[in-house]
Amino acid sequence: MLANTAQTLQLARETLDIEASALLQLKARLDERFVKAVNMVLGVQGRVVVTGMGKSGHIGRKIAATLASTGTPAMFVHPGEASHGDLGMIQVIDVVLALSNSGESDELVAILPVLKRQGVPLIAMTGGLTSSLAQHADVVLDCSVDKEACPLNLAPTASTTAQLAMGDALAVALLDARGFKPEDFARSHPGGSLGRRLLTHVSDVMRKGDALPRVSPEASFSDLMREMSRKGLGASSVVDAQDKVLGIFTDGDLRRLIEKGADLRNLKASDVMHAHPRTIRVDALAVEAAEIMEQCRITSILVVDEAGRLCGAINTNDLMRAKVI
Repeated sequence: MLANTAQTLQLARETLDIEASALLQLKARLDERFVKAVNMVLGVQGRVVVTGMGKSGHIGRKIAATLASTGTPAMFVHPGEASHGDLGMIQVIDVVLALSNSGESDELVAILPVLKRQGVPLIAMTGGLTSSLAQHADVVLDCSVDKEACPLNLAPTASTTAQLAMGDALAVALLDARGFKPEDFARSHPGGSLGRRLLTHVSDVMRKGDALPRVSPEASFSDLMREMSRKGLGASSVVDAQDKVLGIFTDGDLRRLIEKGADLRNLKASDVMHAHPRTIRVDALAVEAAEIMEQCRITSILVVDEAGRLCGAINTNDLMRAKVI
């Protein structure tokens, strides 16, 4: 059995049209109630406790995750479980964000009187503006829709899209009000690419100790090549007696010398090194090293402390292994 191509595409486009229309209507209805909800969340000392049944519950879990990852402590509590002990998770210092399209979900309505007696602030995200949920709420965010995208007007589709978008709007407004920065986002996403870029420092991935190629300026060309071969960086630093960086010699420098037909037998490291090379501080982010290497079209960079002493070295392979690039 195969779907009719024309009918399938038409239905899909109608679904998107209905949901897009619902979001535009949601945008037009935004008013000071939304600002009040934002200020309520900013004013509490605890967490945003998100709750909802069925599809609204699934959306609520996503909203809680988005809030938590953007600087607003949040968690999801199932309203059915709340009636059997999980209400103990909700404290008077918290604020509850309750989702229900009708505003009459039995499991949710059952816990509303308890929340009110405890004095827990309640934000409702609902399409039932005269519902039990709306009547108990301190702030009502109107998420009503004209119709569901479902052809039967039964399955939650446009209504859950409206809830999800309202949740995103709330999270973004709170993010901005808190002055949330990329570095803050990275701390809650250490396993993601942004987290690696903003939390990984040069010192975390650089080669150091015995793995660090270095020679004195008086080292013979043969000793320089042996050091490069042993350490496998594709380059070697040239340092003085105090470990201050004087220069660097790379595989590329070797190719250029050979192309020129230079007599390498009697040369010293100081004769062939590239003086005053690009360096990076040991406390810099690894992504900064990647940017310098890209801008300067180099594959290795030396790492130094504030006094210019050699601490390590890093190349593009090291950054790739760390998934910084």
